[in-house]
Amino acid sequence: MELETSPLALPFPAMPPIAGVTVRTARARYKDWDRADLTYVELAEGTAVAGVFTQSACASSEVELGRENLANGCARALIVNAGNANAFTGYRGREAVEAIMTQTAEHLRCSPGDVFVSSTGVIGVPLPKDKAREGLSAAFTAEEAGWEDAANAIGTTDTFAKGAHASAIIGDTRVELVGIIKGSGMIAPDMATMLGYIFTDADIAPAFLQELLSAANAQTYCCITVDGDTSTSDTVLAFATGKAGNPRIESFDSAGADAFAAALTDLCRQLAQLVVRDGEGASKFITVRVSGAADDDSARRVGLAIANSPLVKTAIAGEDANWGRVVMAVGKAGEPADRDTLSIAFGGVWAAKNGLPVEDYDEAPVAEHLKGDAIDLAVDLGVGDGRASVWTCDLTHGYISINADYRS
Repeated sequence: MELETSPLALPFPAMPPIAGVTVRTARARYKDWDRADLTYVELAEGTAVAGVFTQSACASSEVELGRENLANGCARALIVNAGNANAFTGYRGREAVEAIMTQTAEHLRCSPGDVFVSSTGVIGVPLPKDKAREGLSAAFTAEEAGWEDAANAIGTTDTFAKGAHASAIIGDTRVELVGIIKGSGMIAPDMATMLGYIFTDADIAPAFLQELLSAANAQTYCCITVDGDTSTSDTVLAFATGKAGNPRIESFDSAGADAFAAALTDLCRQLAQLVVRDGEGASKFITVRVSGAADDDSARRVGLAIANSPLVKTAIAGEDANWGRVVMAVGKAGEPADRDTLSIAFGGVWAAKNGLPVEDYDEAPVAEHLKGDAIDLAVDLGVGDGRASVWTCDLTHGYISINADYRS
């Protein structure tokens, strides 16, 4: 089915090239569509890599092999296939991934362990080896592509290309970070999320890059949800080519480490929020801010319980300030909470304070806030100092329409 661009879409930003990174796309035709669906990224020798992957017990072979390859700490190539998740495909799925790794390694004269592969699309259909082989051959000799081309090529039900840019000063050197991401449905990260790729010219040790990515992941990708469903293929990879010439970052004791960490987290937050903006059928971008929780982790879990509630999401879709549904979601979260200290606000207007409706509560400004497409929902539990922000979207009939027709 033809999908309309999300009303929450943002334009693709201007993003600089990254030294040591070459992007190409090709048509492997994994689905019956007239578009590029294979992305090939060649990385300079010595490129450091870090990654986070789904915790799904039914993870794809791409995820399993990606985890194994991370132990090397270096990467020479990334291949992303769109239209076929190659998950729940047994030994045939793994053989297809290994064939892609081998073909790419032979082309680059590197180890197959330096090649990372991701696939996204329909679950349960083995990736066609012949299409993969022919698509890769075409990609190896294709003209260089831009970041927006790559962002479009990795998408499935995405309605707009998603990319973000950040930078940091390391010593006297400016380093650049860019990222592309795909995701629209089956979004409730349990480690990382969807498929996301970050590229930087910074010189950074693989172990420290992994530490920073894991920390950024916890504050960003693990704080978004569209529908409460975790993918079999969720992957976020970060590649650092070291071509900027900055003093090498080994730890937080290195010059510029804090600045790079902040830039990486900012980039991940931008990318994560873009996925929510393209949530299947979404018409409103919702920020859930939880404070007063037992600790930060508890605050995040409460926030996700609210953000994943179909009743909360449909109320906001209908522009109904039904804070009773928020009370319900807090109560079912399984986290420390006290009915008599709970407070709830929409758009900065408190509807309930300390377990009671606010006297003389005027719903008019709340109703006006809910007519917009950027919704702010605040919850204070009143039991501690923990806080977290979670991002989600509303739930409309569009979500049903997209997923009912997904395989057709």
